[in-house]
Amino acid sequence: MTIAIFGATGHLGGLVIDHLIARGADPGDILALGRNEERLAGLAARGLRTARVDLADPAELPAALAGVQKVLLISASDPGARVAQHRAVIDAAAEAGVGHLAYTSILQAPTSPLGLAVDHRATEDLIAASGIPATFLRNGWYTENYAGDFALARETGVIVNSVGDGRVATAPRSDYAEAAAVVLTEPGHEGAAYELSGDTPWNYAEFAQAAQEVLGTPVRYQAVTTEQEREHLLAVGLDDGTADFVSAMNTSIRENALALSNGDLARLIGHPTQSLSETFRAWV
Repeated sequence: MTIAIFGATGHLGGLVIDHLIARGADPGDILALGRNEERLAGLAARGLRTARVDLADPAELPAALAGVQKVLLISASDPGARVAQHRAVIDAAAEAGVGHLAYTSILQAPTSPLGLAVDHRATEDLIAASGIPATFLRNGWYTENYAGDFALARETGVIVNSVGDGRVATAPRSDYAEAAAVVLTEPGHEGAAYELSGDTPWNYAEFAQAAQEVLGTPVRYQAVTTEQEREHLLAVGLDDGTADFVSAMNTSIRENALALSNGDLARLIGHPTQSLSETFRAWV
């Protein structure tokens, strides 16, 4: 059985490959697809099949998927342009007769207020219309998304944003990658949509407290208004569009758009998700 991974040269894709192999997958049965030739060469050295593909050039995709039984489509990284790229993969998978397609979507994609959810909803609709048996891996936020805030805590002792008391149920990338590996190597996940997130939602006051305990130095969280945050972002050099995007995202997070924790991720991987403090300890 050949498993193809789109986005294999990215951070999440590399961890999915590690977990597939740890679960007993033969490296020769994994087809790593991506654009980074250096990383593809490293995967080939581990015994994986590799192919350089560019989702902006869909003509090459059907040949790449010939003989593939399962596909993991890790969402592309270019909001606004990626739906067309995802459509190209879905069409190629249907043409190749792929029997199972897993897609890394976003937490609560059908109802999420996050602007990023628009592309994911569109992609889920395309997959459903394709008729390919599919699994939606609706990933919440990675704890690694907050490495910058942890670095600020370490350097300045202060974290400032407009998230306020909003909670985020994060887990490290490795936990999400393990869930993808489980879905790709076990039967019975076709037709499922999993809401994947960490076991313990946290707010920024708790983030600061955990950082303080791990670092051994004072850390505090300072909440500001959306307007104050936007002014600060513009002052440090962000353009209007980016500042508006960040402010809107933090508004949604303040309203708990990423707080859901239903246990799907821990059940899939068979163990608790890594806590915030455990991740911080790994970072130091």
